[in-house]
Amino acid sequence: MDPLLATYIAVALIFFLMATGVPVFAALALSGAAGLIMVEDLAFLMTRLKSLTYSTTAVYTLVIIPLFILMGAFAHHAKIGEKLFHVAAKWVGHLPGGLAMASILTSAGFAATSGSSVATAATVGSVALPEMKKAGYDPSLSAGAVAAGGVLGVLIPPSVLLIFYAALTESSAGKMLIAGIVPGLLTTFIFMMGIWLIARKGASRTAVTQRAGWGEAVAGTGQAWQVLVLFIVVMGGIYMGLMTPTEAGALGAFAAFLMLLAHRASWREGMLGKITESFKSTIDTTVMILFTVIGAGVFSYFLTLIQVPNQVASAVVDSGLPPYLVIACLLLVFVPLGMFLDAFSMMVIAIPIMFPTVRSLGFDPIWFGILTVKMCEIGLITPPVGLNCYVIAGIDRETPLPTVFRGASWFVAMEFVTITLLFFIPSIVTWLPGLMTVN
Repeated sequence: MDPLLATYIAVALIFFLMATGVPVFAALALSGAAGLIMVEDLAFLMTRLKSLTYSTTAVYTLVIIPLFILMGAFAHHAKIGEKLFHVAAKWVGHLPGGLAMASILTSAGFAATSGSSVATAATVGSVALPEMKKAGYDPSLSAGAVAAGGVLGVLIPPSVLLIFYAALTESSAGKMLIAGIVPGLLTTFIFMMGIWLIARKGASRTAVTQRAGWGEAVAGTGQAWQVLVLFIVVMGGIYMGLMTPTEAGALGAFAAFLMLLAHRASWREGMLGKITESFKSTIDTTVMILFTVIGAGVFSYFLTLIQVPNQVASAVVDSGLPPYLVIACLLLVFVPLGMFLDAFSMMVIAIPIMFPTVRSLGFDPIWFGILTVKMCEIGLITPPVGLNCYVIAGIDRETPLPTVFRGASWFVAMEFVTITLLFFIPSIVTWLPGLMTVN
């Protein structure tokens, strides 16, 4: 069969299967398999499947993923998020929208111990939402702030999504992690400024808490020492070249485990159960990611076999379009994808096709990776598949899902402001990784 026709049929099959409720990884694998049969034959497919599933998952970089997820699970059960929120509230709680700002700061801090957006949103939401409701905050602002704060979990290292991108593009995992620091801080700042502007004129204008004294705020900051320790252990070791990302992830998970053991309340609540739950959630998430990798690997092999990525790259380079316009168009593709797919699925579908074009145009893969993750963040808080919004609606049953999405829409606008800055000022992304002495 003509390769072009086979491509159209395979892509259409993906959307048909997902529309009928087939999981994304299975839709990708079945569509890729169908494509291989159309351009080759069944015997060729069976021969390739013998090694393809192993070769796509037996990647050393992917070992970091369960380590970062486990570290976040231990940190969650050690109540690190709860401590962070109370510290942040002492610093900014008295400002208009201060508790919403505190939830953003808490999300940024907890993101430094967890690579998961959903875990960040769930952890911060369980602590921050009751406090904001008690203070009389606008439900849409409080829910939207926590949902949006959760997206920092996939940007601020240690981020599973950054590692995933590094594995897909064979980029430096260490540099990808370091590159997420400054954009993560910039996103946090823009979110907080946006909340301040919204709260000044909204229903949350008078919903402020009593101002804590400087001495109390400074003394309370010591409660956040666990986040600082984990961040220094993981990112400091990577940045200074003392450890590989995998070694740093293992040490970070062990440090978080010790913090859980030192948390006295966890012993009263059942330490063994918390440890078991941490391992179970890590296994569930890791298996989901690896199955997505396998499904995407089959589909990507089909596309590579018929040279779709190279043909797209050649067509774009020969088109004469301004390179930055091409990159902008590639990034905008993630907006409709994010309405129907999770972040990992978006990456495994889009990156194998887009990355050869990015490389042909001479752009920094680290810069493009951060922009890609930022676009994936938007998908986490936009309907109909904004996963973080569903998490918040599940935590706060009194706030309907449309209200959560409405509150998150303000933060989508803020995300585009941040992305625009990163797009036109690449040094925001590349400066810190450029100072590294090792890859």
